[in-house]
Amino acid sequence: MKLKYTVYCVRYQTFSSSSDISIKYLHTESTFSQKGQRYYPHTHAEMASSSSLMYEEQFLCSICLDVFTEPVSIQCGHNFCMACIRRYWDSKDLCQCPMCKKTFDKRPDLFINTFISEMAAQFRKSVKRKATSSPDQCPAKPGEVSCEICTETKLKALKSCLVCLTSYCETHLEPHQIAPALKRHKLIDPVENLEDRICKTHERLLELFCKTDQMCVCVLCIKTDHKTHYTVPLEEEFGERKGKLGKTEAEVHQKIQERLKKVQEIKHSVELRKRNSERKISDSAQVLTALVHSIEKNQAELIDVIEKKQKAAERRAEGLIKELEQEITELKRISTEMEQLSHTEDHLHLVQSSPSLCTPPPTKDWSEICVQSDLCVGTVRRAVSQLEETLMSEMKRLCDVELKRIQQYAVDVTLDPDTAHHELILSEDGKQVRHGDTEHYLPDNPKRFDQFLNVLGKEGYSSGRFYYEVTVTGKTAWDLGVARESINRKGQITLSSWAVILRDRSKYRAFATSRVRLHLREKPQKVGVFVDYEEGQVSFYDVEARSHIYSFTGCTFTEKLYPYFSPCLNDGGKNSAALIISAVDHTD
Repeated sequence: MKLKYTVYCVRYQTFSSSSDISIKYLHTESTFSQKGQRYYPHTHAEMASSSSLMYEEQFLCSICLDVFTEPVSIQCGHNFCMACIRRYWDSKDLCQCPMCKKTFDKRPDLFINTFISEMAAQFRKSVKRKATSSPDQCPAKPGEVSCEICTETKLKALKSCLVCLTSYCETHLEPHQIAPALKRHKLIDPVENLEDRICKTHERLLELFCKTDQMCVCVLCIKTDHKTHYTVPLEEEFGERKGKLGKTEAEVHQKIQERLKKVQEIKHSVELRKRNSERKISDSAQVLTALVHSIEKNQAELIDVIEKKQKAAERRAEGLIKELEQEITELKRISTEMEQLSHTEDHLHLVQSSPSLCTPPPTKDWSEICVQSDLCVGTVRRAVSQLEETLMSEMKRLCDVELKRIQQYAVDVTLDPDTAHHELILSEDGKQVRHGDTEHYLPDNPKRFDQFLNVLGKEGYSSGRFYYEVTVTGKTAWDLGVARESINRKGQITLSSWAVILRDRSKYRAFATSRVRLHLREKPQKVGVFVDYEEGQVSFYDVEARSHIYSFTGCTFTEKLYPYFSPCLNDGGKNSAALIISAVDHTD
């Protein structure tokens, strides 16, 4: 026999006061088969496919909706947890059944139904086995949402219901997947604090969004406090914000990629710097080794020369001494004969011997002969000169290697006509500048130099390294270098540049905060300018001689640097040649 019943699934919640108990009714209608006092809320087809669910419902307390704990049966035949029915009766004035509302004159004595208790225990074990066998049925870890129905081990929640305001594991979620009424409930990925999704004022689901106040509201809120506000369904706001979130996520992803790229650039720079440092150490070691070898060689040669000269001087001195000793011996012999003759009384013998003795014997003139000490100044000077040549050769080789490395940072520099003094003449391609004999009318520009014959490059640099070359052939005066963007263009130029300058054909100076006189062995025909912004370094090179001119080090750069040029005055045609920005030849 098939009957149609309305089933009330009762769940109690205890609030701040133990006597304040609220009962929730979940109304579902379905076709049932009556079998004694139990009702199975499924059609026959559903029963065939959901026997496990029916089996579970037989062991659920209709008050706490959980598996029976100390189950008891009352006179009407309904079963409850002993603690649940006692709390329910404690909250009511009448003693009645929560299911059928049958009233009792006095509170019945409660005894544990051992059969149902044993079956409930078996059911708990089967649920536990099922939980451990399913990959989704595992105990909730710290930070994960747990099933609110599980009594012993809290399993990880699979879904949260916005209608029931409860999170369920896979097992306890089955009613929502089978029961028609429960299927209409809105399930979402498990979340904590489902109560936060209920309006605190009206206890309704927050399903609208007030754009005016930028907050979530319920259907009753738009009839009271938000009556005149612009509200939209929460799904619409969700779609809009998700779109914005996607865009923001893309921007964040792009920033992440940019920063990852920057990290790689920095790592590459560090690695490159490490390799450069290793090369510098190697190059300097080669130079110093060659220098030490040259010093040792020159020292050995110098010692050898000095020792040979000393031995030659000793041999000459020995010869002179021997010759002097021979003369001394002869003179001593004659002196002895003369002394003997002077004491004789033999008149004949004295007269006969005196002519030869009275005349001094012939001897060598030793007054101009001497052995002077050798100061070795010339020898040492030649050794030092040779050492200097070795050092210059090594320095030239090192500078050639250095130039080849920094030429890879060559940039295409073009002169900026907006900065050029009105007496300067620039070529059409912006690669040459010279001083004209007459002034040219040019529109006023805040970037233009109005007193000094200067012009800057178009492009400025605020990081990294850059290098450019300028031909200065035929010039008797010029300025080359880099200048800060804030260099004074009007009137007196402040100390805002780092440059090498030429005056009077041969007077070279490095100019920044002060002037340093430079002594160059050769007159540069092409000058290379190199800047390392982060290192605070500005270096100048004689490109053709492959030699270093001067370097400013330890500078502090805080703004853009621009290539800086001045061809200086024409000087009646003596300095009419142009400064020419040259293409860098990487094969030098």
